[in-house]
Amino acid sequence: MAIWGSIIGGMLGFSIGGPFGMLLGSLIGGKMSRARSSGGFRSFAQPQQIFALSLIVLSAKLSKADGQVSREELIAVKDKLKIPESELDQVGKIFNKAKEEITGYEPYAKQIAEVYRGNMNVLEEVINTLFYIAEADGHISENELIMIEDIARIFGLNQAKINGIKESRKSSDKLNPYIVLESKPNDSLEEIRKRYIKLSKEHHPDLLLSKGVPQEVINESKAKMRAVNSAWDKIQKLKN
Repeated sequence: MAIWGSIIGGMLGFSIGGPFGMLLGSLIGGKMSRARSSGGFRSFAQPQQIFALSLIVLSAKLSKADGQVSREELIAVKDKLKIPESELDQVGKIFNKAKEEITGYEPYAKQIAEVYRGNMNVLEEVINTLFYIAEADGHISENELIMIEDIARIFGLNQAKINGIKESRKSSDKLNPYIVLESKPNDSLEEIRKRYIKLSKEHHPDLLLSKGVPQEVINESKAKMRAVNSAWDKIQKLKN
């Protein structure tokens, strides 16, 4: 896919600071731009490339959160990020380096939060994808849940938003519509409708694509949209 060729082929063109710059620099023999000390993403790094790189690194950190890296989680990373066979070796090097280094996930989460400051819906999509990867082995461990929620808080998401993301991952017949729409049963239908409209706009696939979420991982936002719509349908029936 296009984004993977851009990430690997254009790696020397990146001007990346902070922990991401240090990680990539260690992979290519210190040939990274000296701008790494500035802490930001610049030059040829595009939003989709940054998003994909962020998911690779955070997925690597998440995959060992419970003390082991399961085969199912590794397959989930490959399948969810739609990594083509031709790029598996290079992407795998980034994944393994992030998994093995002693740097924790917190510095990376802080840098991602800075990059996407003001684009909270994109940060929510990162959290949504991390939940998908953690679920791959059939169970989200306590340590994985703690890590994902901590990353979400670093991103600036409140507990209601985090709960909404988790709840929206359930099947439509099991989800609590009020949690999905970040509402309470005693809220008026008009209040809930406003939140429904807001969430529908924030998680529309076209908007996320324009903000830098790659097409390769947009399906999770479509699932979120289905949950939001299902929750609104349920609440209308409950309120009428």
